[in-house]
Amino acid sequence: MRHSWPVRHARPGRAGYPIDAADTVPYRRDMPRPPIPTPVDSDLPAWIDALGTRFATFELQGSGCVSYGVATPTGRRFVKTFQAGHDSLRRALAVHGAVAHEAIAAPVGAFRLRSGEHALVYPWLDGGVLYPADPRGAAVRTDPDGAMARFRALPLDRVEAALDAVLDAHVAVAAAGFVAVDFYDGCLLYDFAASRMHVVDVDEYRPGPFTLEAARLPGSTRFMAPEEFRRGAVIDERTTVFNLGRTLRLLLDAGDVEAAWRGSDRQTAVITTATDARPEHRHVTVAELAGAWRAATAPA
Repeated sequence: MRHSWPVRHARPGRAGYPIDAADTVPYRRDMPRPPIPTPVDSDLPAWIDALGTRFATFELQGSGCVSYGVATPTGRRFVKTFQAGHDSLRRALAVHGAVAHEAIAAPVGAFRLRSGEHALVYPWLDGGVLYPADPRGAAVRTDPDGAMARFRALPLDRVEAALDAVLDAHVAVAAAGFVAVDFYDGCLLYDFAASRMHVVDVDEYRPGPFTLEAARLPGSTRFMAPEEFRRGAVIDERTTVFNLGRTLRLLLDAGDVEAAWRGSDRQTAVITTATDARPEHRHVTVAELAGAWRAATAPA
């Protein structure tokens, strides 16, 4: 299960920014204020029933949130619910209030229920999450009918285009002053019919840089940088660079054990820099990584 992890922003004058101490989830004062959820005089079950017909329920999420697919008169929606006081809700509102990108799934409404829960309503996205919450665990990634195996079997140009969208989305994230936290293949949904990649879960992203006060950050060890496991480490844009480097390595492979690399030597060199254990030896920014990757991916 994922948890809320305590963090402290770096002090102004070092690598950080002034924060508003009154906010549970701090953000830079130069950032837009997160939107305030609309109060609804109803409890959660009745409110969802009033929205439309539930056609799917997602109860195995690591965050502990329960989500629903709901058919409404204006189209299908994905409704993610949060218990009162859930830090992920406030983080999601802060990120979506500051970042807009066509590849990042954004809520169209935020609501606070009379019963105490909150809900974010998103457009329903067709396609499949590359690593969905599933009782089979990691085995779902090698299911030939699953989204991950199907994605890895796509023509190389389609995979590279999808990865470019992920990079471009995180250029926008970094430009808004946020760093990726708990980003992994479970945050990626690929629409096979439209050949389009979506980033669907940014609830743990937070303003950076910050100093880690817990023993580790939440996330998948397959994607995480060494500093994410070190109390007192600075988490900054170079940490996101590492996360994205691992994404490039894992998703441009034909299998699940990093033994069937589909990329080029030039692409490998970019990944090697991005995933250096020493942050000071990585690309300094996500934009720099994206530029290096695009240069390595372009025809020689």
